[in-house]
Amino acid sequence: MSEPADLEALRRLMPPPSDGGTRVDWDAITVSWGRRFPPDYQRFMEVYGAGMVQDYLAINEPEARVPLSDAQRDGMVIETANAEADWETEDKASELEGTSPVLINWGVDGTADMLCWDASDKDPAKWPGVVYKRNGSLWSRYDCGMVEFLVRVLRADFPECPLGGLFMWGVGEVAFEKGGG
Repeated sequence: MSEPADLEALRRLMPPPSDGGTRVDWDAITVSWGRRFPPDYQRFMEVYGAGMVQDYLAINEPEARVPLSDAQRDGMVIETANAEADWETEDKASELEGTSPVLINWGVDGTADMLCWDASDKDPAKWPGVVYKRNGSLWSRYDCGMVEFLVRVLRADFPECPLGGLFMWGVGEVAFEKGGG
């Protein structure tokens, strides 16, 4: 799917909040992380904002990369550091063996799975998803953007659920609550 088609599909499966998304200074985010963020994530933030999907998956608000001591508790910077630490110690699916992705965390679910991008490519529209499924202790790669990933989870359109819980797997329409991400 394309980014606009993915977002439209997501709107049908997960109605956006009536009060709109989150305003983000994308220039400041780009400078602090040293790279632009994916266009589908930027549109997601405009339409939905940070928040919770089905009271299970927290979508992080973009935040400037700062030292860990200055980072928001459970925010993008802290969760990225957690992902980087787990990358070093946990198993990887065969397609990830020997790779060294640039991880940026965009979400965490209720079973402590970490949802990240591999931000190695200069073009953020090409960043694949990289998910650490904690109850399987395995990192896996998904060659799609964040919005397409959500749509595919809601439609059960992967060979198996990439998340540790089935709270969103193939359920069709879900609730999104702004804030708390």
